[in-house]
Amino acid sequence: MDYGFTIAAYVVAAVLFIFSLGGLSGQESAKRAVWYGIVGMAIAIVATLIGPGQGLWLLSLVLIAAGAAVGYQLATKVQMTQMPELVAIMHSLVGLAAVFVGFNADIEMGRVAAAFIGDGHAFPRLEESTAEAVAFAKTFSGFAAIVAKKTAVEISILKVELVLGIWIGAVTFTGSVVAYGKLAGKVDSAAKKLPGGHMLNAGAAILSVVFAAMYLGGAGSWTLIVLTLLALFIGYHLIMGIGGADMPVVVSMLNSYSGWAAAAIGFSLGNDLLIVVGALVGSSGAILSYIMCKAMNRQFVSVILGGFGGATGPAAEVEGEQIAIEADGVANALNEADSVIIVPGYGMAVAQAQQAVSELTQKLRAKGKNVRFAIHPVAGRLPGHMNVLLAEAKVPYDIVLEMDEINEDFPNTDVVIVIGSNDIVNPAAQDDPNSPIAGMPVLEVWKAKQVFVSKRGQGTGYSGIENPLFYKENTRMFYGDAKASMSSLLPKID
Repeated sequence: MDYGFTIAAYVVAAVLFIFSLGGLSGQESAKRAVWYGIVGMAIAIVATLIGPGQGLWLLSLVLIAAGAAVGYQLATKVQMTQMPELVAIMHSLVGLAAVFVGFNADIEMGRVAAAFIGDGHAFPRLEESTAEAVAFAKTFSGFAAIVAKKTAVEISILKVELVLGIWIGAVTFTGSVVAYGKLAGKVDSAAKKLPGGHMLNAGAAILSVVFAAMYLGGAGSWTLIVLTLLALFIGYHLIMGIGGADMPVVVSMLNSYSGWAAAAIGFSLGNDLLIVVGALVGSSGAILSYIMCKAMNRQFVSVILGGFGGATGPAAEVEGEQIAIEADGVANALNEADSVIIVPGYGMAVAQAQQAVSELTQKLRAKGKNVRFAIHPVAGRLPGHMNVLLAEAKVPYDIVLEMDEINEDFPNTDVVIVIGSNDIVNPAAQDDPNSPIAGMPVLEVWKAKQVFVSKRGQGTGYSGIENPLFYKENTRMFYGDAKASMSSLLPKID
């Protein structure tokens, strides 16, 4: 009865998770999709607590309460600019959980094996096990009970599952910690590798296979420890070798890794819902990573191998000078314009300028001007980062357009305002074959009549790539904090 209820609850939760994932494809359905996910997770937790194998209620409730308290504090205090690193560090926790579950499974197998042998029975059980051995298996509880009922073939499969779970989890853990450090500015965002970088990664991967085979062959638990250390190194060195320009892809890639780690946990624990959810997260993260690689003209395999390959020569030098403009000049151009496109980037998030941008949009639209937003797939440091900020500021969904929908409109646009973006509006992607972003599809803002770039200073930004857009004849640099700059335009729009 309890088992039937748990299965039914897991099915309902899985369906809600699928609806949640599907609903995130559109801005208007995203809020409802989040609630699907919340309800699905609540059902899954309750079903797990009251289903077969339940126990340690007090400890479980204490841990749930502690996790909820930490989650609430993070959700209420974290800034939108910190969301990418928050997501990265959350991925690390999933990876660490997979490592702990894998080692726990190995410990439980050893404990059950010792008990069986001490009682005069063979472990793992054979298909023709005696009734006494089967009855002895029933004396265990929790995960040990699951292990005690497994046959030799099933134990071998469990070992494969826990090896994969530990390896993927360890790679995800250190990789996510490094990604967090780079996104938070605690670690240099430049790509860095040890001497012989790719060979070190390949060697560690080969040794991982060797020690996995040794563990499966009965060499002992020490091989798991070595395997874990190798995986921790791979995760660290892999992400250290990926530069800042590729960090949005890294975040979605680590999301995929955490999903597969969760699926491995599900197989080890015999939890069907974890398998389904892990597969959903793993596959969707992999698909998103592939889509983002296409949007950045990156080779998917190159990125996941820590930036294998890259530019083949020196990037072209940028000539000219950046010409500054004051708020009055920008306001005059906006007052005279009929069509305006705003391109938001990470700088808008840093300055928390989205509300000022929303108010500027309202004033311009009230004057009958055609105002739209152009969103690049990798704007910001997290997929959908800009969409969330604009939705938070109550910008209408129907004027927020993706790159493919709006790129052809720039030649017929009077004014473009770029707010804190660099790579996604960089013409070097089309003009310089040696640029680190060569071939990357970009927003062709330079084709508009006038371009105003809101920027704090003359630096090259997070990725460190120079932008020829800033030196073009139709471009003017609107220096200063984005929030203050946008706010200064509001009283000048008449």
